[in-house]
Amino acid sequence: MTTLMMILGIVVFVIGLLFSIAWHELGHLSTAKLFGIRVPQYMVGFGPTIFSRKKGETEYGIKAIPLGGYIRMIGMFPPGPDGKLEARSTSPWRGMIEDARSAAFEELKPGDETRLFYTRKPWKRVIVMFAGPFMNLILAVAIFLGVLMTFGWNEQTTTVSKVSDCVIAQTANRTTCEKGDKPAPAKAAGLQAGDKIVAFDGTAVNDWGTLQTKIRETIGPATITVERDGVRKDLKADLIKNQVTKTDDDGAYVEGSYVYAGFLGFTPASGIVQQSFGDSVHRMGDMMQNGVKSLIALPSKVPDLWNAAFGDGERKQDSPMGVVGAARVGGEVFTLDIPPENQIAMMLFLVAGFNLSLFLFNMLPLLPLDGGHIAGALWESVRRGFARLLKRPDPGPFDVAKLMPVAYVVAGIFVCFTILVLIADVVNPVRIS
Repeated sequence: MTTLMMILGIVVFVIGLLFSIAWHELGHLSTAKLFGIRVPQYMVGFGPTIFSRKKGETEYGIKAIPLGGYIRMIGMFPPGPDGKLEARSTSPWRGMIEDARSAAFEELKPGDETRLFYTRKPWKRVIVMFAGPFMNLILAVAIFLGVLMTFGWNEQTTTVSKVSDCVIAQTANRTTCEKGDKPAPAKAAGLQAGDKIVAFDGTAVNDWGTLQTKIRETIGPATITVERDGVRKDLKADLIKNQVTKTDDDGAYVEGSYVYAGFLGFTPASGIVQQSFGDSVHRMGDMMQNGVKSLIALPSKVPDLWNAAFGDGERKQDSPMGVVGAARVGGEVFTLDIPPENQIAMMLFLVAGFNLSLFLFNMLPLLPLDGGHIAGALWESVRRGFARLLKRPDPGPFDVAKLMPVAYVVAGIFVCFTILVLIADVVNPVRIS
């Protein structure tokens, strides 16, 4: 049964992956057609074609390897010195093997001279190239907000999970009480596991962040109002100063940093809490910020990935994952002993996170990524703007093809990194519990 659920989880993730890729390419396709650019192909996947059908001037199809997709647009680059026009693929992988100017020259048809990508104004080209990643961003935001506002988010609550017996400093490196330790204020006040704290000194508290702040700001007597077996009770506690883990502006613990603050002495229970629209947007912003930080930190992850793949190093929970690793996690989600709605929510979060990563990654201003073409169009716009301002001749389209040697290097680095992640995903995968 576990194996069957594992396979089902992988299949569900792959379907979500294929939809995300198709959704991405649909952004490129729809805007390209909107601006009159001829698009001969729209493909999901790479390798041998499993299915394809031509509708109008575009061939739509699915290929065997679900690791990406592409649309083929005519005239991605301006003419070379020989005056030839060429078609190009938006796929970074196909872009590695296609010659920048001549591979698709034969695809040009009479009348294409007015339907070339490079002849469109820079702002139109920016829209076409940005539309793909933007579709992934839309999907990520829709899923994240939908799940947060309907299902909820696993977070610490105001319900008591465990009451400490004594006061122990965070740096004491022990969890058991010793002779001479003071009783925990929560224990002395009669707080019990299962109590839900609803007010602190007469002020209602609905979330752990607010309660934690009030506890840390208080040293001395305080009234703790709890709900126990449906009945509210006021408990008198005498909070003391103790060494506790520092928190950042968002309430997250800062590992290795400590402060002295008010101490009550209990562990909050975790649970699924439905989020408001404002809280959901705030959490979405945090995810976006963490995604940017993770992208910037990718080069620093290489040594740990190498040790995890070829040595005896630990595969950290924040380690980069590829499609294989993510699919494996998707399979493990369906094997967890948790309610089905939790499994669905986790799978949706996984697909949403994948789409957010696609957006951020593709926005890097490097060829052969979408961001590289966007940067080229923006540079052309700036260059032509300065020429008009200085009353100089129009410099013409910026020849992005000149950057292809750099694109090959970038693509080579991406391929090497992808292979390293793939090996680590196979021999030492990230696991969930």
